[in-house]
Amino acid sequence: MIYTVECSFTDPTAEDGWNVFYSDEKLPALISVRGFLTSQRFKLSEGTRSAPTCLAVHTIASEEILESIDYRQNGGGNFARWQPMITNWHRNIYGGVDLFLNVTNDQGLLISNESGDTLRALGFQVLHLCAIGLDRTPMERWMAISGNLADSVHLLSDDGVCIYVPMGSQLQSYSI
Repeated sequence: MIYTVECSFTDPTAEDGWNVFYSDEKLPALISVRGFLTSQRFKLSEGTRSAPTCLAVHTIASEEILESIDYRQNGGGNFARWQPMITNWHRNIYGGVDLFLNVTNDQGLLISNESGDTLRALGFQVLHLCAIGLDRTPMERWMAISGNLADSVHLLSDDGVCIYVPMGSQLQSYSI
C-alpha cells in the first residue's frame, strides 16, 4: 500500500535546513522501520496554488506499521522542531499498490485529484489510487510518471494536474 505525506513549508529562510532534515534524517529513519519498503520525496513544480508544495510517497507493508513504537521512535507522525512551519498537512493510505515505482531525477510525478482523463489523453499510464486510511483526502487520486514534459506542461496545469519533481532517489528497504 502507499502512504503519502503532504505539506507546505511556510518559512523560506529555513527551507534549506528543513530539506536537509527531511532528506538526510527523516527519510532514512523511516526506511529503517520494519514494514517501510520505499520512500521518496517530491517538490511541487507546477500546479494549483492550493496544492501542498512537499510530498513524500512511501510503500508500506500494512497500515498497522504507522501505529508501531518503531515508527514513532523514528520520527513518524511529526516533523520535530519544524512542526510550527508546516501547513496544509495531509496523510493518506492508498490500497491496491504493492510497490511504488522509483521516479528518477529526469522524470516527474503527475497527480490529479479530479480524474485520470487528461493524463490518459496524453498517453500516460495512469495509476488510480483509492484512499483506505488516515485523512482520506482526497479519496481518489490519479498518478502517472513522465519523462520530458516540455510539450505538455501547459496542458497539464490547465487541467488541475500537479507536477512534482523528485528531491532525491527513492530509498529502498533491504527487505525488498
